[in-house]
Amino acid sequence: MGGSRDNSRSEEFKRATAGALRAIAQVPEVQVAFQPGPSGLAGRRARLPLPTRALPAAEMAKLRGAADSLALRLRHHDDAVHAARSPMPREAKDVYDALEQARVEVVGARHMAGVAANLRARLSDECESEGYDRMTRKDQLPLAAALSLLARERMSGEGSPRAASKVLEMWRDTLAGSADAAMADLAAAQNDQDAFARAARRLLAALDLADAEADAESDDSSEQGDEGGEQSGAQDNDQDGEGKTQSETESMLGAQPEQMEGEASEDESSDATEEDADAEGEDRPGGPQTRRERAAGDSEGAYRAYIRSFDEEISADELCDAEELGRLRQQLDQQLQHLQGVVSKLANRLQRRLLAQQTRAWEFDLDEGLLDVGRLARIVVNPLLSLSYKRERETDFRDTVVTLLIDNSGSMRGRPITVAAMCSDILARTLERCAVKVEILGFTTRAWKGGQSRERWVAEGKPRNPGRLNDLRHIIYKAADAPWRRARKNLGLMLREGLLKENIDGEALLWAYRRLLGRAEHRRVLMVISDGAPVDDSTLSVNPGNYLEKHLREVIRDIEQRDFVELVAIGIGHDVTRYYRRAVTIVDAEELGGTMMKKLTELFDEDLVAEWARISSERAPLVA
Repeated sequence: MGGSRDNSRSEEFKRATAGALRAIAQVPEVQVAFQPGPSGLAGRRARLPLPTRALPAAEMAKLRGAADSLALRLRHHDDAVHAARSPMPREAKDVYDALEQARVEVVGARHMAGVAANLRARLSDECESEGYDRMTRKDQLPLAAALSLLARERMSGEGSPRAASKVLEMWRDTLAGSADAAMADLAAAQNDQDAFARAARRLLAALDLADAEADAESDDSSEQGDEGGEQSGAQDNDQDGEGKTQSETESMLGAQPEQMEGEASEDESSDATEEDADAEGEDRPGGPQTRRERAAGDSEGAYRAYIRSFDEEISADELCDAEELGRLRQQLDQQLQHLQGVVSKLANRLQRRLLAQQTRAWEFDLDEGLLDVGRLARIVVNPLLSLSYKRERETDFRDTVVTLLIDNSGSMRGRPITVAAMCSDILARTLERCAVKVEILGFTTRAWKGGQSRERWVAEGKPRNPGRLNDLRHIIYKAADAPWRRARKNLGLMLREGLLKENIDGEALLWAYRRLLGRAEHRRVLMVISDGAPVDDSTLSVNPGNYLEKHLREVIRDIEQRDFVELVAIGIGHDVTRYYRRAVTIVDAEELGGTMMKKLTELFDEDLVAEWARISSERAPLVA
């Protein structure tokens, strides 16, 4: 009875939220779907996070705020106007999009007290979940978030959430002169999207993020003969969610996997930019030298590796000989006896849940297969009848792959890495019995404090802003198609002394994500197990202090926005909820086994499986 009441309450809430969204947007035909992942907007289709059955008050408030935000965008935002002035540089575009979102929410909530309250609660929750209250330096707060909060204050006349007040104070003094004037223009033009876009471009120019009138100068010609460009821009905008245009789809997680390799193409494009600047510099404000300086400034902020030739992707059995690997596996088995009882019980529960969801179907009256003993009686009655056989059909549930990405950094040494290895072992066995493919990966670096990458940098005169300065080591403990019995020894490698060094999480996450995109399964789950933020002394000593963390946030954001992979994170003694939308933090490593089983049980809940099966059937196929 309790479950039925919960379902009824959840369905009523969905209907009420969808009705309110249509009413506020004044678009009766908008389709509202509740799906796992973040909220988004694509044309006349609004996507909201799937509520849980319990539906606590805090979750209801967040969902209402997300629904109101989408409704106001539908009502007060014009994709064509926005796309016409959207800048090309990634950082500038992020700021431009964030300012427009702030505008539609301020304008739309002005005369609706309930909507304003929902949006304030959502904004306050986002600031707390992003950890703004723990930031001690200005550069820890992303530029887009800082400017959108400051612009929201100007337009609404209300203060920002308490969690962001301290770090925003550090930003206020940096906006002086033309930037402050542009902020004032934003507030004055908030009711006119076109005028607001012009003011936003002036703000970007004052901060040296983009040219102020580069797009404005071409407006007249575009109005006369370039309407198709605006339409295509609007289509890109619809396709990528909440106001995202084409440059977003060309980010590191776009359809072309080779673009994720990044650095070679970046160097080529920067050279091309400089050549274009030399050719066109006299016709543009500032001349070629200014454009080169701006291009250099953009590249300094973008994540890159100084050199990639020393990185390695290697199978675990190639890092040590078979004898040592066998000894390490035996050591792991001894440790496993202590944890076997508790985790095995949880694993058996997960297995029963998964097997119960696999509806068995049979084909009868076949010429070959398993003997159908239920029909032997008719053979006894009439010996002239032929024997009947049956065969079990394949089920859709088998079309799933799970990747475990384990932090192999030095801070995991001891009990954390041992427990991670044991739980991965038990989980791989459990899911394999349920016909779910499992891949186990690890990430670390080849050396402490730089390795050959740093040596090359020093030999070449220590150029400024070198980017990542260490040699990556990405380890494949178990490939998805490899059976557990063949890969079981490899997990012992995690206990090897000297393996665990430093961790560069952003690139490791990209690596695991790319491997999942290459899989044929429709449902892909990526579970990250880590005990801290990305740290590499060599890289951080010559780059901004948040260089690795900023890249990690960008990678997570892009993965979560695209919804091709279900991303889950478990932090051991470290708050990972400020990075990942779906995450949990545990204090003791002994809790890891139970937490892994619990999160996977939630992912394989019957309602979620049905929802993801429907989404997979509707979604366009991925480009391999």
